[in-house]
Amino acid sequence: MGNLKILQVNQHNIRLDVYLATQLNQLSRSHLQTLIKNGSVLVDGVAVKPSYILNDGEKISIEVDEPKPLLVEAEDIELDIYYEDSDIIVVNKPQGIVVHPAAGHHNGTLVNALLHHCSDLSGINGVIRPGIVHRIDKDTSGLLVVAKNDLAHLGLVKQWRGHQIKRVYHGIVQGVISENAGIIEAAIGRHPRQRKKMTVDPNKGKMAITHYKVLERFAKYTFIECELKTGRTHQIRVHMSHLGHPLVGDPLYGSRKQQFNLDGQVLHASTIGFNHPINGQYLEFTSPLPDNFQQLLAQLREE
Repeated sequence: MGNLKILQVNQHNIRLDVYLATQLNQLSRSHLQTLIKNGSVLVDGVAVKPSYILNDGEKISIEVDEPKPLLVEAEDIELDIYYEDSDIIVVNKPQGIVVHPAAGHHNGTLVNALLHHCSDLSGINGVIRPGIVHRIDKDTSGLLVVAKNDLAHLGLVKQWRGHQIKRVYHGIVQGVISENAGIIEAAIGRHPRQRKKMTVDPNKGKMAITHYKVLERFAKYTFIECELKTGRTHQIRVHMSHLGHPLVGDPLYGSRKQQFNLDGQVLHASTIGFNHPINGQYLEFTSPLPDNFQQLLAQLREE
């Protein structure tokens, strides 16, 4: 059994899942949709769909599972820490490390390392993703912020949903981009046939905005900087591929024939900036390009 919550609806003509997301912001919308579909959410005692349109005065009962004990093991893995206090920790993730355990990656993740280093992490994202507010892909390196407690987590999520967190990436793409800068506004959704991929989908996708600028051009490649205005899965990888300039080394969205011996896409989360979720102070951190990135740049400059 879980905790039973009762909500009295005070709005009219709003979707059930949207309303719950505004009232229970410690739970993700996808989690809420799962609870609704499982029958854990009743409106006036009746199970309904996530898209059910609420009316003022209806009563919602929702049963939320009790948090499960953490099953992920702590591992003594070295962390590159840029900032840490009692509420948050900012780390620089190397390429090849998965952020949290998932199918095929049960250990050796950033979460395993964080559990060894930190005595506590926020529990909002459950037993597999404690403290994780946002992610970067396994083969993308760079900075991310992790919450040590639930209050800090909620504060960071609020900034994330309000697109208030600054995130700047550097990458090398195939082909020569002629424009010096540009903005890509293209909705991103799950690929209809290849479920591991995302794709530009103007009908079912969620709006995604990427600002990019050219830093350096080579014979067949371009060194770029991207700033995310939204945070969709694989956003830069999908947007640059959509533009006709996929990231060098990208096994999912790029060319199958790779000129260089790379372990994945050449993409680095260079800068992250946000207001401290507890004291409000603005913090910004920048990490240098990793060695493999710099070596590729040097090789391209020589050629």
